[in-house]
Amino acid sequence: MDWYLKVLKDYFKFSGRARRKEYWMFFLFHYLFLGLLLFLFIYSNDSLSIIDEQYSDKETNFIFLQILVVYAIATFIPSLAVSSRRMHDLGKSGAWFFINLIPYIGGFWFLILTCMEGENKVNKYGENPKGINNNREIDFIGRE
Repeated sequence: MDWYLKVLKDYFKFSGRARRKEYWMFFLFHYLFLGLLLFLFIYSNDSLSIIDEQYSDKETNFIFLQILVVYAIATFIPSLAVSSRRMHDLGKSGAWFFINLIPYIGGFWFLILTCMEGENKVNKYGENPKGINNNREIDFIGRE
C-alpha cells in the first residue's frame, strides 16, 4: 500500500525513475479498487441485481457510478506519471507509453517493457532507484 500512496503523492511527477515494484504495486491496488467499485456498481444495477427489484435503488447505483468515474479520472494522471517514470528506469523516453495505441501488439510490447529490469546505473533520467551504481557520472547522451 505504501507504493500505491507514493505514486499518488507524486501526482504530477513525470521526471525521475520508478522501480518495477513501485509500478506493479501501484497497478495491483489500482485494479483492485477499480474492480471493487465496478463490482459494487454492477451489483447495485437494477437489471443485473440478484436482489428482488423492489429492493434495488437507483440512487445507490448512481452514487457507485459517480465514485467509479471520479476515481478513474483522479488516478489517470498518476498512472501516466508512474508509467513514464517506469520507462525512464529503462533508459527510454516516457513517450514510449503511447506504444499502447498500436492495435494488438502495442499493449503487449508495453507489458514486456514494464517487466524488464531497469538500468543498474545512473542514466539521463536520474539515479537508479535501487541505489546501485549511483556514484558514476554520465553525460546527457547516456555515456559514462
